[in-house]
Parts: sequence; structure tokens; C-alpha cells
Amino acid sequence: MLMIERSIRHFILAGLAALFAVSAAVHGAAQPMDVFEVRDVAVDVTAETATKARELALIEGRKLAFRRLLERLTLRIEHQGLPDLGAEEIAAYVNDFSVAEEKTSAVRYLARLNFRFKHEEIRGLLNDLGFSFAETVSKPVLVLAVFQNAGALILWDEPNPWRDAWAARPARQGLVPTLMPLGDLKDIAAIGAEQAMDGDLQRLNVISRRYGASDSLVVFGVLRVDAAQSRRVLEVYFTRYGKQLREQTEVMSFSQKENETVGGLLARAAEELTFVVEDNWKRDNIMQFERTGVIAAVVPITRLKDWLDVRARLAGVAVVRRAEMVLLSRSEVRVNLHFIGDRDQLALALEQSDLRLFEEGGQWRLGLAGAQPKGKS
Repeated sequence: MLMIERSIRHFILAGLAALFAVSAAVHGAAQPMDVFEVRDVAVDVTAETATKARELALIEGRKLAFRRLLERLTLRIEHQGLPDLGAEEIAAYVNDFSVAEEKTSAVRYLARLNFRFKHEEIRGLLNDLGFSFAETVSKPVLVLAVFQNAGALILWDEPNPWRDAWAARPARQGLVPTLMPLGDLKDIAAIGAEQAMDGDLQRLNVISRRYGASDSLVVFGVLRVDAAQSRRVLEVYFTRYGKQLREQTEVMSFSQKENETVGGLLARAAEELTFVVEDNWKRDNIMQFERTGVIAAVVPITRLKDWLDVRARLAGVAVVRRAEMVLLSRSEVRVNLHFIGDRDQLALALEQSDLRLFEEGGQWRLGLAGAQPKGKS
């Protein structure tokens, strides 16, 4: 009887843990990221006094945050050419900063700092220096890591060292936040390895929605032996399914380095592919300041709050430069959207803020994603 009670208690606790984990993932996904804010910059400086150590730490923190911001916005191939500015020059681009946590001694200062940078000044710097960059933050992407072992496809079963490598990646604050599924019974029922490999959109959508993700990234890895070099080679096939502009399967190979373990090889590949996914997203969302357009759209409303919600979301869309209200009535708002880039980029950027732009009856309509068009059931 005691063993049964313990089993029941364990099952309930495990279920609650899974529920809270999913809730946390969905809640975290809903929080909008300020693309010009860099958080959790760790500093640890020792100097003659605590005051001097803090002063030097803030300089170091600004420099680290500035570099991380520029790398977040630009393509990886251009990172080596990013400007190396002095402390005073960087300070001119900082809007403000906050201290998340700090510790001090007589000669030492440790802290985690958050910096917010000036939007227009950063854009001007990158434009003046000729860098291509993106600002649109993707909705979270769910990673499904399928591994081939002894001819069998593994997604949820253990061991799956490929999935472990993805789960152990260092935390990033890039433009494409990623989520790892729990691998519990609901996940197992939602999709299997073969269905993920086949790109079963219905099942991919089901498991993505569970975690508040918009897209799913299926990464299939298989280890082979390079007999000539006496080393392992990891072949990876990866596809992002969702609403991004490009949907194609890409293939990459990673050769084992000297004295590198298989685990190290898998970890290196997972981190490298994270950069590739980021760069693909950035290329689809490059800010094209030389291309501008205006779309006259109708926003259906039932109350003023509907329009205020849409307007607040528009303010967070990087490619929308201005939303000019032309007419406000009880049932609709007519607005001119001034944007940069092309219409596909505009629609994709709007979707990341849960806004849907579509054509109906010869006119453009704008509304919250998931809302039924007027007159449709």
C-alpha cells in the first residue's frame, strides 16, 4: 500500500512539474524582447578601491554589451569587421543601464548588468559603416532533434546524445529564441521520429502550439565513420517548418577534430547550427532602408480597445516606420502603414507580433492573428 501511495505521489509531482515547465515555456515565449537591450552581462573587476573597480566594470560591461548587440543584429560573416570603439564612443550609444545583482568588497566588484541602447543611433552606425542587419525577433522555435543510432530513428527514446547536445547549448539572446520539448507522454503522443522526419505539418503544429512556438526546427543527425581519416563525421539535415520566407532542407557535415569526443562533436555542431538558423532568419529580415512602401489597410474593431491593442503591437514591429490613422469608426479603423522592405517581409514581421495582414475583397485587412475575418465563421 505504501509503495502504491509513493508511486501515485511521484506521478502527481511529475505531472505538476511538466505542467509548470510547459507553462513557463509558454509564458516566457509571450514576453516581447527589446532587440536593443542586452541583459545579464557578467563583470568581475578588481582595482585599488571598490569605487574604481565599479567604474572599470561598467566600462567593461558596456563594451561587452555593445559587441553582443552588434553581433545579434548582423550576419555572422561580418562579425570580424564590426567596429572596435573606445569607451567614450560606446557610452554615446547607451540609453541607460540597470544592475540586476551585484557584490562588492574593498577592492572587487561583481555584477550582472543590463544595457539599453539608442535605436536610431545604432541603426545609423551600422548603416554608415555599410553593414546589413535585421531587427525582427522571431517567435520561439521548437527544436526536434532526431538521431539515427544503429539504423533506428530516435527522438524521445534514451539515449539521444544529439538531443542532449541541443539542450545543453549556452543561453543566447539572439533574434531566434529556441525551446526544447520535455519529451513527456504528451510529446510522445503528439509526434514520433518518423513523422518529424517526414515534416508532418499537422503534428508539428500540435507540438509547437503546446510550447507557444510558431515554428519547429527538425534537425536530423547521423554519425558516420571516415575510415580514411579514422574519425567520426556528423551529417545533419535540418528544416525549419512554419511561416518564414524560406522553407528548405539544408545539409551540413561536421568532422571530428583531433582529441575531440563524440559529445564534443555533437555540441559543436548544435551551436554552429544555431548560428546558421539565426543567419537564415536575418537574411529574410534584412532592413532595406532604400525600399519603402505604404499599404492602406482596414482594421476591423468592435471596441476602441481592439485598435489600441493593434496599435501597441505595431509599435514593436521594426519594419513599420509609422502607422497613420486615417479614419476611426465604430466598426473599423483605416490606417496607412509606412514600412521599409517588401510586403512579404512586412507580413512576416507582423506575424511575429501576432498580427495578420491579408487581402480580402480588393483591400488589405489587418487584425490579430487567429481572429476570424469579418463575415467568416
